[in-house]
Amino acid sequence: MADLFNEKSKNWDSDATVKTLSSAIGSLILERVPLNPQMDVMDFGAGTGLISSHVAPLVKKIVAVDISEAMLNKLVSKPELSGKVEALCQDILKTPLDGQFDLVMSAMAIHHIENTQKLIQIFSEHLKSGATIALTDLDKEDGSFHPEGTDGIFHHGFERGEFKETLERNGFEDIHFFTAYTVIKGDSKFPVFLVVAKKA
Repeated sequence: MADLFNEKSKNWDSDATVKTLSSAIGSLILERVPLNPQMDVMDFGAGTGLISSHVAPLVKKIVAVDISEAMLNKLVSKPELSGKVEALCQDILKTPLDGQFDLVMSAMAIHHIENTQKLIQIFSEHLKSGATIALTDLDKEDGSFHPEGTDGIFHHGFERGEFKETLERNGFEDIHFFTAYTVIKGDSKFPVFLVVAKKA
């Protein structure tokens, strides 16, 4: 399969919107998710490791999962993540990982996955009982967030109530939504949510 982020990876970390959004998401995760030095974490759709960079100093280990080898190559080149973050170029919907995690986190990746229900189910299967999920993505939008014709976009954001129901169907409870950041493009505003929940 073609790496849709091969070109984007070259300037990803220097993109002002990406930097600001990642910083806001990372900071809110630190604020809303109790982290500790014994935690094993999965970062789904980890990209170049911008969210992992926030979390890594406070946990035991992060497994950074992405299907873009180009993005993960950027991640493993960062000295601050060396020894703490393991990069895996793998589609966990087809090939699940061995082992379970104390936290699954994901930033702006879920709209790239066609079957949201199956993805949340897979997240649940990768979590220990009582473990935490922390997911960020776009609130429902009109399709103008991404340029027209962008490959790999299956959802124009998510309605929070529907997303909550999907989490509940897959055994999550204590579900809380927060607004992590609002991206402004021209006259349009695109809120980005963080949802934190526990596996029952």
